[in-house]
Amino acid sequence: MNSNWFKLVMKITKVEYGKNLLLKGVPIIFNKGGGKLKIGENVTVKSSFLSNLVGLYSRTIIVTRVPGAVIDIGDNVGISGATIYARKGIYIGDNTCIGGNCKILDNDFHPIEVEARNKLLRDADGGDSDYVPSKEIHIEKNCFIGCNSIILKGTVLGNGCVVGAGAVVCGRFEDNCVIAGNPARVIKRLEGNK
Repeated sequence: MNSNWFKLVMKITKVEYGKNLLLKGVPIIFNKGGGKLKIGENVTVKSSFLSNLVGLYSRTIIVTRVPGAVIDIGDNVGISGATIYARKGIYIGDNTCIGGNCKILDNDFHPIEVEARNKLLRDADGGDSDYVPSKEIHIEKNCFIGCNSIILKGTVLGNGCVVGAGAVVCGRFEDNCVIAGNPARVIKRLEGNK
């Protein structure tokens, strides 16, 4: 089921999107006031159980959480039941495929230190706290992110990277790497991809 009516909700929260955005099922796409959420052309967002037979656990969630947060998704990107949650910035390049149930999180959701965590709990709107460690994520062009992967804050994936299913990724990876494991590491280098 295509959910083109949801594009009206996206416009209300000032989500920018290009031509031929295809929504299969009903995603959660929300841009916090003062944030910037941009989706390129020819992007497919799958959010229904049968839209990806790998078995989606939930709808796709794409959220800028605080003013100033940025999510920039390039052209020809495919997303299946993934969570993309930004407090700082997440940049996804053209022709990238994001497999079922992936999590791309540019923050830790809570501080590591006990005192800061307790202060966050007492804060009226803890979600907007500056205590939450955050760092931009950059996924360059032509990447493939395998199902059930987690891309953590500060990660940089070069052009043509492939992330194996279930990998937990943190760090900088050069172009054309195959990355797998927990913690993820380079297991192979590819030739000729641009």
